Amino acid sequence: MASSWTGNRVRLRAVEPDDWTAFMRFADDDGRRGSRLDLPRSAEAYRAWAKEQAVAECHDDRFRLAVEATATGALVGTVGSHRTGPRSGWFEVDVTIGIDHRRKGYAAEAVVLLMRFMFGERRYHKCLAAILAPNEASLALFRRLGFTEEGRLREHVFFAGRHHDLVMMGMLANEFDQRHTMSGP
Repeated sequence: MASSWTGNRVRLRAVEPDDWTAFMRFADDDGRRGSRLDLPRSAEAYRAWAKEQAVAECHDDRFRLAVEATATGALVGTVGSHRTGPRSGWFEVDVTIGIDHRRKGYAAEAVVLLMRFMFGERRYHKCLAAILAPNEASLALFRRLGFTEEGRLREHVFFAGRHHDLVMMGMLANEFDQRHTMSGP
């Protein structure tokens, strides 16, 4: 039986201390992480972050996993559940893929693998994604996965010198199961 953490294109695994160089390269690609522009960080800061992630405990189902290409074994990005509402049954997913690895299906498969775990094993009811409105690629990705736009927080995030809308997208467990199935590929 194939691993629950492995798809056709990617394998999700724990972040290892030696992954720091790839994460530093991903940050250098566009100088930003998520919805904010970050100050430059030292190599030592990336080493410390990767080491911290490698031993981090999962609290309230909040975690970060490395996304590795199955064909090459290369680290191509990360996926995680970074906010949860366990009592209400929701979690928020985020995914980041390095610029050289985008548009190859890695993000979609990583998100589906994570959602399959959260819905099937952790029994969450709803997955959320918060996306900056100008990020057309991410909006298209989550629409293709079957997410529905649930709301828009107008001029909610200040980024790159101006305010942007934050688009909230969601998918329920039964919608996921109809489209992707809980049991795997």
